[in-house]
Amino acid sequence: MKIICNIGLLAGIQPEGVLRLEGAAQGRTGMLENAWLAIEDGRILDFGTGPRKGDIDAAGGMVMPGFCDSHTHIVWAGSRDGEFLDKINGLSYEEIAARGGGILNSADLLNKTSEESLYQESLARVQEVMEKGTVALEIKSGYGLCPEGELKMLRVIDRIRKSVPAAVRSTFLGAHAIGRGYTHEQYVQAVIDLLPEAEKWADFVDVFCDEGFFTVEDTERILSASSLPAKIHANELAVSGGVQVGVKHQALSVDHLERTTDAEIEALKGSATMPTMLPGSSFFLGLPYGRAKDYLRAGLGIALASDYNPGSSPSGDMRFVMAQGCIKMRLTPVEAFNAVTLNSAYAMGLSAEYGSITRGKKAALILTRPGWDLTKLAYQYNTPFIKEVFFG
Repeated sequence: MKIICNIGLLAGIQPEGVLRLEGAAQGRTGMLENAWLAIEDGRILDFGTGPRKGDIDAAGGMVMPGFCDSHTHIVWAGSRDGEFLDKINGLSYEEIAARGGGILNSADLLNKTSEESLYQESLARVQEVMEKGTVALEIKSGYGLCPEGELKMLRVIDRIRKSVPAAVRSTFLGAHAIGRGYTHEQYVQAVIDLLPEAEKWADFVDVFCDEGFFTVEDTERILSASSLPAKIHANELAVSGGVQVGVKHQALSVDHLERTTDAEIEALKGSATMPTMLPGSSFFLGLPYGRAKDYLRAGLGIALASDYNPGSSPSGDMRFVMAQGCIKMRLTPVEAFNAVTLNSAYAMGLSAEYGSITRGKKAALILTRPGWDLTKLAYQYNTPFIKEVFFG
């Protein structure tokens, strides 16, 4: 057993069995001052207040659950910085994609890159986000856009999973865009045909159900053919119907939600699906930010994730995601904190193990430098704050 002592603030305490937070509950979290926390076999054994001898002296720092990032595209090859200049010069995401850039550009680069190089490039990014406090993350395929490329990505994700102490979940996103050389119908069928092999590697299946990409009907076909739980790209570029088809298929999450009407909020009520918003995309592409407060007022919970990818959100810094939740989406620091920890863990099926200070959960924690609290974490969003990250 090891004990962290002299904790200035222990934040993110939740009772056993709480897997997600919704409505007003998302604005609450347990906290203890002058605390200690005991770890045994990589799990939280106990915690409390008052003086206690320990193995690790927090020296007044805050201890909190590590960040959980439920939506990334962190496996990619090369760079799309040329498209960054296109954006500066006024081209939209859709215009760049129509000219053969965007996702297709990433697919071209990935399919020219060896599996070993792809692994090394991607592993470096995973290590980067771990250093920033991410203890669990989901990684999608979707830059192969052909059977060989998609399976190469899934193998790389599996190799990363076995190489790092962070928890990694793998998602098959073959339906990210129409691969070169295919008609729309041919590619949808190719994704369906690839499912039996992809499901040997992946934990989830995903579809980019949005304007200019895949329709509700395409999404229905792919989800119906898969035995995996779903996570859906929905409503980034238009109100696409992706939320409704995700709820119908009991998707674990529907992600993006930059475009939302009251119909999407109503569809999510009473479901097990976690609405997940990606403010990094809104920031980088100049898109609207998700209506986070409206979801909470309707009694729903929300998760926030990074969408770390080369084209629309080239950052996996979850503290910056939390800060955007506060600054741009008007979440309180506690609401945003719960969105990047427990609720994001739920959105990848990990909240029984990650995302809160709960007896029995993995001791996947951040120990900060002295003087930090949740408000300061979002307010001073670029000041170094981490003393140590524990991965259980």
